[in-house]
Amino acid sequence: MPTVLITGASRGIGLEMTRAFLTRGHSVVATCRDPDGVPALRALGREGALEVLAMDVADPAAVDACAAALAGRPIDILVNNAGVAHRDTRFGALDYDAWRRVMDVNLLAPVKVLEAFLPHLLAGEGRKAVSISSSLGSIGRAGGDNYFYRTSKAALNMAMRAIGHDLAARGVMVAVVSPGFVDTDFTRGSNAPKISARESGEGLAAYIERMTAEDSRRFLRFNGDELPW
Repeated sequence: MPTVLITGASRGIGLEMTRAFLTRGHSVVATCRDPDGVPALRALGREGALEVLAMDVADPAAVDACAAALAGRPIDILVNNAGVAHRDTRFGALDYDAWRRVMDVNLLAPVKVLEAFLPHLLAGEGRKAVSISSSLGSIGRAGGDNYFYRTSKAALNMAMRAIGHDLAARGVMVAVVSPGFVDTDFTRGSNAPKISARESGEGLAAYIERMTAEDSRRFLRFNGDELPW
């Protein structure tokens, strides 16, 4: 039974990816900051082989501790899903501490998680490391506003492309994927058409399962639509 590790699994896309991978027959290690505070996540254990662990991705020591707790455990698919957004980014009144926080969680944390769990991936068979990005991270489609989130996801894309180049020789596929425009707290102010977290989570699980090395070199939505870097 393939094993998937998902960060930020307590709600939204992470919760729905956990559900989707379980129903597709995977064993899932779901991580979040406070496992005791998310009964909806623990309830998914009825749907398959689920293990819930505490891990604050913004705390490097916590990431190392979680990796150590799973020492010797092969992981076939690593999904860096945990992320944060910050809406108030008016130029002229920028909160640089908040910007650093977004970069810590959306850029540095996924890199740290991949680095810490690389031995587990190398011990697995799937060897896929996927980070949830966003179309807002596409420089080719750059618009205004949302500076913190846009820059964090654009930097994540570059980091994972570079790391993927270095890990390819070791048989590890490193990719980023957009989950689509999902109905979340961050997107509620937009009138653009949205998809549900359930639809996104199911689509992401299906995409990640079939993802190839060629796919990992492209910036794709979960439905196969290609985005410009």
